[in-house]
Amino acid sequence: MRIRIGELAKRAGCQVVTVRYYETEGLLPLPMRSGSNYRLYDDAHVERLQFIRHCRSLDMTLAEVRALLSYRDAPTQDCGEVNALLEKHIQQVEVRVEALLQLKRHLLALREKCSGTRAVASCGILQGLSGCACRAA
Repeated sequence: MRIRIGELAKRAGCQVVTVRYYETEGLLPLPMRSGSNYRLYDDAHVERLQFIRHCRSLDMTLAEVRALLSYRDAPTQDCGEVNALLEKHIQQVEVRVEALLQLKRHLLALREKCSGTRAVASCGILQGLSGCACRAA
């Protein structure tokens, strides 16, 4: 099977520019070219692009994706490094989750400063935000 870039992008659920970007980054191998110089992709490109897109949907960095692809391209290696990479990514997610929970607590505290209707001049939320801006600057 040989398909052009638009069809590859469609099958992977991304934009053509994304396919080109992954090629530029070396994540996706360069395709063959037709006599008319169109890029021609095969099943291996489709599968690899879907793998990349799945990794990205899990918020993995391009460096992490690149590492996973290199492990995948050497199937006889021990998968301990893959496990270590995933463990590190999980830890990074946990840090981000904690930061988001802290953000939520801050927003809830702000919301408690103003309930009901009142003049904007006496809005506890806006006053609380003004206080935060002074400390952050």
